[in-house]
Amino acid sequence: MSRPTVAILGASRDRRKFGNQSVRAHLQQGYEVFPVNPHADEVEGLKAYPDLASVPVRRLDRISVYLPPDTGITLLDEIKSRGAREVWFNPGSDSDELVSRAEQIGLEIIRACSIVDVETSDFRRSGFQA
Repeated sequence: MSRPTVAILGASRDRRKFGNQSVRAHLQQGYEVFPVNPHADEVEGLKAYPDLASVPVRRLDRISVYLPPDTGITLLDEIKSRGAREVWFNPGSDSDELVSRAEQIGLEIIRACSIVDVETSDFRRSGFQA
């Protein structure tokens, strides 16, 4: 059985940022994680990709966005083209305009924290803090 896949848009090398904490949380829960950051070669020891189109899997199970809404809105068509089962816009990454545009192109998004979604009691004990 293959592991679920996730692309983290806005993955960060800074361990204090949610874009980094999400990489760690998804890894801890068994996801195959693809950090996306055009300014990084790697995040948490994983190869980072400059854009979503460069992620080397055919279909992603999840895309989790940690980018400002004005950046995220420019990526909606690319996000839709990946056909992910779930698209998460984390707190601070969405806006009314972004949601409206997503609906216009037929993209169903989840407006919630993907870190909280993958968190477990075992993970909290390991020292992770959102």
